[in-house]
Amino acid sequence: MVDRNYFQLIKEFSLLLENENIPYHFIDSTSLWLQGVELAHENTVFVEIQWDALDNLYELLEPLERTELEKNETQASFQAQKDNYSVYVKCHFNTTIKTEPYRIEIIMENHPFWCVSLYKYLYYNHTFHETMSIQAHLEKEQRMVAMQNEGAWNQNNYAALLNRYGSPQEIAEKIKQNPKWRLHPFYKYLTPLKDKKVLHLMGSNGIKAVAMSLLGANVTVVDFSKENEMFAKEIASLSDIDFTYIVSDVLSLSTEKYRGHFDIVLMELGVLHYFIDLHTLMEKIHQLLCPNGRFVLHEFHPISTKLITSTGKKHKVTGNYFDSSIEKNHVAFTKHMPEEEKKELQHVLQRKWTLGEVITSVGQSELLIEVLEEEPNHKISDIGLPKTFTLVAKKL
Repeated sequence: MVDRNYFQLIKEFSLLLENENIPYHFIDSTSLWLQGVELAHENTVFVEIQWDALDNLYELLEPLERTELEKNETQASFQAQKDNYSVYVKCHFNTTIKTEPYRIEIIMENHPFWCVSLYKYLYYNHTFHETMSIQAHLEKEQRMVAMQNEGAWNQNNYAALLNRYGSPQEIAEKIKQNPKWRLHPFYKYLTPLKDKKVLHLMGSNGIKAVAMSLLGANVTVVDFSKENEMFAKEIASLSDIDFTYIVSDVLSLSTEKYRGHFDIVLMELGVLHYFIDLHTLMEKIHQLLCPNGRFVLHEFHPISTKLITSTGKKHKVTGNYFDSSIEKNHVAFTKHMPEEEKKELQHVLQRKWTLGEVITSVGQSELLIEVLEEEPNHKISDIGLPKTFTLVAKKL
């Protein structure tokens, strides 16, 4: 339930700052509260403002009961009282508010508020209580995101696969000719595959699973698309191999059944952005791996997905590398669908991660990071730009 008085104070204070053209963002518990994180009852609004506007704001709040300004060499703060609530204002000297990487705008009851994203508190500035509350909030949101994405991936995907790869017979023959090539450039981190138990999370159409099975691995695929499963089983049958395909959301996979079961957990190309909390995912992977098991992640480099737009030989910085918002995008197979059918497809929800967030989430899950290889784009016009990366971590 929304505390109307608390919300009204936040709204009034944000309007005051906006009318005075004072850059700001709400921080700490106020920021988390605005983003839907359930916390204990709050009676203090926490806000950070542009440092050179502090004296001006202090004078504007003269009608309220205020504490003395407290200053040191790096920051200043004061507190103002209104009814049963207080406002704690702080600033950091010689720091520009608008350059905070995790500064986001959210809309609540049709009013915009500037906040510090909950992800900053999850990864870098956190207490145990805050972390648990944020993770509980994200787990609830993840369930809704998963339902949306599952619906999008179970509509006409099989037709898109045929358009992209040709018939199952054709792609099966190509995989059999050179299965190692299908696992480039991360194959070197999977070897030896023979008799290894491999879990391919969000294994999609099964092409990688077929390749690993042909090389002697015992493969299990988890993916929430039934149409992906149908295509995967067809090419597996035509390749004279078999593997287990579980139609499920990754986070719903039974930990008890598969705890410590797998030698290798693989995730690759365009999958991390379907998770809005990497901590929960990495904890799941840690539980599924056997001792000394390896987690191999091959993903698109965030420089190419979050920052740069390329057209031929021209490259432009069009994105915000630190953007932590959840985006609505077309499902990946849309580009392989006829134009008249694209309009009918549902959208997916995605959270694009920075490399630092990925590494931090793996490290905090108690997996030992052994390799981070950043791989270049092999187009001549893209020389010097990273396209993908491969991260390898081991369970001790």
